[in-house]
Amino acid sequence: MGFDNFMRFFEAPEAFNIIRNTLATSLLTMLLGLPAPIILAILFNELKGKIFKRSIQTLSYIPYFISWVVVASIVNTMLGIDGLVNDILLKLGWIDQPILFLGEGKYFWGIIASSNLWKDVGFSTIIYLSAIAGIDGEQYEAGKVDGLGRFGLIWHVTLPSIRTTIVLLWILALGNILNAGFEQQLLLGSPMTQEYYEVIDTYVYRYGVQLGNYSFGTAVGLMKAVIGLVLVYTANKIAKKTMDTSVI
Repeated sequence: MGFDNFMRFFEAPEAFNIIRNTLATSLLTMLLGLPAPIILAILFNELKGKIFKRSIQTLSYIPYFISWVVVASIVNTMLGIDGLVNDILLKLGWIDQPILFLGEGKYFWGIIASSNLWKDVGFSTIIYLSAIAGIDGEQYEAGKVDGLGRFGLIWHVTLPSIRTTIVLLWILALGNILNAGFEQQLLLGSPMTQEYYEVIDTYVYRYGVQLGNYSFGTAVGLMKAVIGLVLVYTANKIAKKTMDTSVI
């Protein structure tokens, strides 16, 4: 009754590891995933050949539409004991025996964050490219007159012009800080890495959905939504006061 389901989650023996894994995976994904599409969008914007530019953009978008089942298969092929990465490291003489990338927990957060980055960065770049396309060309011309080079134009014209888009997307990203993933953990995780891959969503699926404890699953989902709302509201207030930029 009441807050029993909430207390049940926090009193679980695995609660600390689950919260740690969720925050670590989300923060690492944000650390890599938030600046990467900005950098990629700027690089795309600097390309001059239209055919080459469109081809590279298309290749960067494709992973977003690939299912996690396929991505997990690719990751296993690359990082397995007999995978490409181990083969290269062995041939270079950097290691004496294959590394269990998918069998040791210390690698798991990085693998998940890197997989998320590879899968989503191209699609996220579209938003920033749209923002860059809306910049008045006269600003670049004025910058060139003032003696700004390519990097100067990026720093003094491009980045300030898309600052609002950057701030808004970062604020919204905070709302998903407890959404560390689900499919990727189940597909790439194993009993050997469960201490590192178990996040809130996988825990709720195992102990809420599979065991029929739907009220428990609903309570944890509500908790995530409330925390996300508070983070977005707080970040929005800070951004509005410091940079006069906000979601609403």
